[in-house]
Amino acid sequence: MKARPVVCILTVVSLSALAGAEAAGEPRAVVELFTSQGCSSCPAADKLLGELSHDGSVIALSLPVDYWDYLGWKDTLALRGHGVRQRGYAESRGDRAVYTPQVVVNGVVHALGSDKDAIEKAIAASRERSEALSVPVDLAVADQKVTVNLPDSQNADERAQVWLCPVTNRVPVTIERGENGGHQLTYYDVVRRWVKLGEWTGKAESFSMPVADVVKGIGGEVDSVAVLVQKQSDGKPGVMLGAAETNLH
Repeated sequence: MKARPVVCILTVVSLSALAGAEAAGEPRAVVELFTSQGCSSCPAADKLLGELSHDGSVIALSLPVDYWDYLGWKDTLALRGHGVRQRGYAESRGDRAVYTPQVVVNGVVHALGSDKDAIEKAIAASRERSEALSVPVDLAVADQKVTVNLPDSQNADERAQVWLCPVTNRVPVTIERGENGGHQLTYYDVVRRWVKLGEWTGKAESFSMPVADVVKGIGGEVDSVAVLVQKQSDGKPGVMLGAAETNLH
């Protein structure tokens, strides 16, 4: 399945700025890959996401979509909300670009998910937004609870949604039909569901959730959790203000 051609205007920030973000212990990027088991162009992007997941400065998340299921194979990992999220991003950007494999970086720039150079340029371009990953997120798992602490903001008008995502680090899938029929493919850092912890209004705040509720319905398939602090505009996802990820066990 070929992606529709996409044109992005990218501005590269200095390497020193990126190095500063990494030195501060904060991620430089949240990379969301919209992929599908029914898309023949996606395996290369799925593999690349697995490589990106080894970069400690990147939070790499796989968001399988279901809109290619009609081609003959129902994606076993897809969530209907992932397609809604992808379309919301396109509406926020105003470009209507929705395709697989597509990555969205820090909520604001998209690129072809199988093109490593394009993803790096998208990361650099997204860092031009001063808001991007400007909020430090303290995420910890202890005493059978996941706890998230957010600081006071210097911006009195700061407001964002706080999401918790249970993640399975590695999922091998044997695909029996469709464009990838007859192949066993591996998916990395798959988001299994979305839990809204609450709203952050720019004041120091703490959120917590029992581990048992985090893994409810998924059980031992959850390896880690990611927390995303993200602006919303008219119900659509926007710039990623902060993020963190940690092992659950």
